[in-house]
Amino acid sequence: MEQKPDPGFTAGLSAHVQLTVTDSDTAQAVGSGDVPVLGTPRVLALVEAATVAATASRMPPGMTTVGIRVELDHRAPTPVGRTVVARAQLAKVDGRRLLFEVSVSDGTTTAAEGRVERMLVDRHRFVERAFGDQDGGTAGAGRPGPE
Repeated sequence: MEQKPDPGFTAGLSAHVQLTVTDSDTAQAVGSGDVPVLGTPRVLALVEAATVAATASRMPPGMTTVGIRVELDHRAPTPVGRTVVARAQLAKVDGRRLLFEVSVSDGTTTAAEGRVERMLVDRHRFVERAFGDQDGGTAGAGRPGPE
């Protein structure tokens, strides 16, 4: 198996992304509730985007990261029209595992905070594994495929 170069991820890498909340970002629109405020799935997407941005400049060719674990406390509502900033800081590197501390704020209020864990993977192998078998995903998963 060919070794990929060490991307040199170190604790402290950080990035942020920003979003002005629209009707399409609300809990009503994304199906996670019936209130017209920033929906939790959009909050999660924002913090994940910030984690991806934090590693983008050091990602070796052919590699990517995938989310494997999330712990997120959505603490305060954010109305349509308000701008939020999602921040991610790489807190720990454990081999291919990257642990980020994340937060979302609207300037004065912390709307959400938590942790996102991502795994460094070979993009081609990952996609091949996900889409490579055409038998509904059972082959190679410890179960016999259809005959």
